[in-house]
Amino acid sequence: MPMTRAQFRKQLQEGLNANFGLEYRRHPEIWRQFFEVQNSNKAYEEDQLLVGLGGAQVKAEGTGVAYDSGYEGWTARYNHETIALAFAITEEAIEDGLYGNLGAKYSKALARSLQYTKEIKGAAVFNNGFSASAPGGDGKSLFATDHPLAGGGTASNELATPADLSETSLEEVLIQISKFVDDRGIPVHAMPKKLGVPEELKFVAERLLRSNLQPGTANNDVNAVKSTGSLTDYACNRYFTDPDAWFVTTDIPDGLKHMRRKGVTRGIEGDFETGNMRYKSRERYSFGHTDWRAAYGVAGASA
Repeated sequence: MPMTRAQFRKQLQEGLNANFGLEYRRHPEIWRQFFEVQNSNKAYEEDQLLVGLGGAQVKAEGTGVAYDSGYEGWTARYNHETIALAFAITEEAIEDGLYGNLGAKYSKALARSLQYTKEIKGAAVFNNGFSASAPGGDGKSLFATDHPLAGGGTASNELATPADLSETSLEEVLIQISKFVDDRGIPVHAMPKKLGVPEELKFVAERLLRSNLQPGTANNDVNAVKSTGSLTDYACNRYFTDPDAWFVTTDIPDGLKHMRRKGVTRGIEGDFETGNMRYKSRERYSFGHTDWRAAYGVAGASA
């Protein structure tokens, strides 16, 4: 239904001091702090795991060399969604409005709506990261204690016992990240990149990463996380829904991804019969993860 003069009675008469509600300073795009951006030109994208080789073996004198084989493992798929929103205004509402073009004003609101939805979609990768109903290519949720390895066994990117964000729990996560292995059990050099927290934990994160001495105690010990440079940055995401869940991203490539199929397009057109002006914005993209080693998740002690 188009917006009519009945919905904008105050815009038709002189005497208003100001309109408000549409013009707010936007937050920076938080999702960019966590995701690698890639362009797509297909209906969906697939990332294929290639399983490498195992460790080299001792070759006895005069004997043949041992052979090993690589192969394809599981596949991660990114199914693009179309995100769109539109509104319409009658030509009478546009003609009789005394306080600027309503279409231009609501076009800014339209842009804010698209940005908001993108933040929700990006944060959902983390918010659903502990849920079995949102599996990755290996059949496990993003954060799990039993990711299957192609060469046998399992690996973890989740603490076995949920823990609140603290010096002790953060150090344990950093240690576990340093022990990541590939699908043949060979260690990978994964480096912690960023601590991701909800609004409720931003002050805890600041103290943990910025204090020179051991945070929260009267001890004169150094803050080991800071002094070793193990983790130097954090990002606060207001769209994380669990107030005590926290995450550490790593520099593992092909991990957390935003696939952009079609950038934002905007359209304005008038309807010949009604005279209504219609405004639409649209984009296509997907969020997801390929390699689970790109992040470590902790649900928090009260989860």
